Amino acid sequence: MTDPTPQARLERAKEASRATAGLTSDDKARALEAIALALEENAPRIIEANGRDIARGREDGIGDSLIDRLRLDERRVSALAAAVREVAALPDPVGRVVGGHRMPNGVALEQVRVPFGVVGAIYEARPNVTVDIAALALRSGNAVVLRGGSAARDSNTVLVEVMRGALEGAGVTPEAIQTVDDFGREGAKALMHGRGLIDVLVPRGSAGLIETVVTESTVPVIETGAGNVHIVLDESAPDDWARDIVVNAKVQRPSVCNAVETVLVHRQAAPRLIPLVASALMSEGVAIHGDDIVAGLVATVIPATEEDWATEYLSLDIAMKVVDSLDDALDHIRRYSTGHTESIITTDTRNAERFLAEVDSAVVMVNASTRFTDGGEFGFGAEVGISTQKLHARGPMGLSELTSTKWLARGAGQTRG
Repeated sequence: MTDPTPQARLERAKEASRATAGLTSDDKARALEAIALALEENAPRIIEANGRDIARGREDGIGDSLIDRLRLDERRVSALAAAVREVAALPDPVGRVVGGHRMPNGVALEQVRVPFGVVGAIYEARPNVTVDIAALALRSGNAVVLRGGSAARDSNTVLVEVMRGALEGAGVTPEAIQTVDDFGREGAKALMHGRGLIDVLVPRGSAGLIETVVTESTVPVIETGAGNVHIVLDESAPDDWARDIVVNAKVQRPSVCNAVETVLVHRQAAPRLIPLVASALMSEGVAIHGDDIVAGLVATVIPATEEDWATEYLSLDIAMKVVDSLDDALDHIRRYSTGHTESIITTDTRNAERFLAEVDSAVVMVNASTRFTDGGEFGFGAEVGISTQKLHARGPMGLSELTSTKWLARGAGQTRG
């Protein structure tokens, strides 16, 4: 790519979006299969580039959680290819009728799904997002412009080259996938100010990045928020469910937004559950930031501060607090939650239904790990992100969330009186 300005890339994407909007479902599926195959064939090249990013990241001291998000090994590249194939196999949302009726004068109305046009994405050390968003954008008939950040510079360069090459081989314009990474901050600025060229912009990353995009953009933004995720251990929570779910939600992959950050324990269950859950967490290397009651039940607790209740650790740290009742737990969640995912462990049906009804987050769970908040787990193949806003899209965003609608009216000479 030799364009002199990021604006030129956005213009190329806009032009390409007219072509992608006209692709048939089979055309898009074949293009995605070509991308999946190209990822597998180029895995050594991708992993080599990723190794350079990881080495540079360690030199820059970016931290273990970002290193984990940054890493691509053979297994993860294979998972990327598999996710692309899953997206290809999903029903095409474009042209789907979502509503309609016949007016009294005989004009037939249909509301159908259509592509947005050009989807922009700004994200940090997550090369998997490069592939996931490109695949979802193409399957939903959109073009995409990517800004992946300096930490994953080499990985993203190769991934974009591989995908563009695959599109060209499949007879689809490679201009449907653009990157503005080589323009640095000017590229990000062009995306945020690309009104008329970028139809929707999705930020993924730190709270600071998301806040910057939301406040500075002149184009529509779908906000993907931080994940200060809670699990409530109710008075009736079974020992094994409490232990296994909390450990899974914290330990399986602590660097992601659906990992639990705060555990709230009902006072009546505290003597029974806290030593059990804390022991299981600490055996996995988790540091517990607890209140005075937690500290009285577990020997090696870090005293919790007000800041801990609002912290998205993205590491092997967790906050733990004793609450007097479900009402107190709900009040705590209302105050500190980022609206991502919350779960309650209980066998009390009334408390479970209250929790589901009263917690105002994108995903609310009963007796399940918060790690299930994921586009792949929800059956979307991949995800654009987890939307924590309430307009247009909320929760894991898949194909339908990358479409808008338009109304088709079919008449027979009717005029309005």
